[in-house]
Amino acid sequence: MAISRADIEEKVTDVLENALGADRDEIIATATLTEDLGAESIDFLDIQFQLEKKFSTPEKPFKIEQGELFPENMMSNPDYVKDGKFTDAGFAVLKEKMPHVDLSSFGGDRNVRGLAKLFTVKSLCDFIEIKLKK
Repeated sequence: MAISRADIEEKVTDVLENALGADRDEIIATATLTEDLGAESIDFLDIQFQLEKKFSTPEKPFKIEQGELFPENMMSNPDYVKDGKFTDAGFAVLKEKMPHVDLSSFGGDRNVRGLAKLFTVKSLCDFIEIKLKK
């Protein structure tokens, strides 16, 4: 049985409330994980782990592969990042690996530090929805 978008949003809200200690009323689609909800880099691992637990069922484990949800290990690849900015190749990989993230505002600057600001509650829900359809 397919899970509804409303159920996905509710479960993601539960995870973010638990992982970040955020108030439920602050966890809205446009809220960024870092700026609005106060996530730090270590929190991203906890969020990933909790999402795996929340969306796993006895019949079907929900596994998020390394780099699938957040761009881990890309920043250390000189083909993808040069002088603190994503190269054309790196940006192409981001677009391919992360269809759940709106990169439209990121294309001009491509500064690595700005990437975390693109992860929103909506992008997490989109990721879950895409992954559950596979």
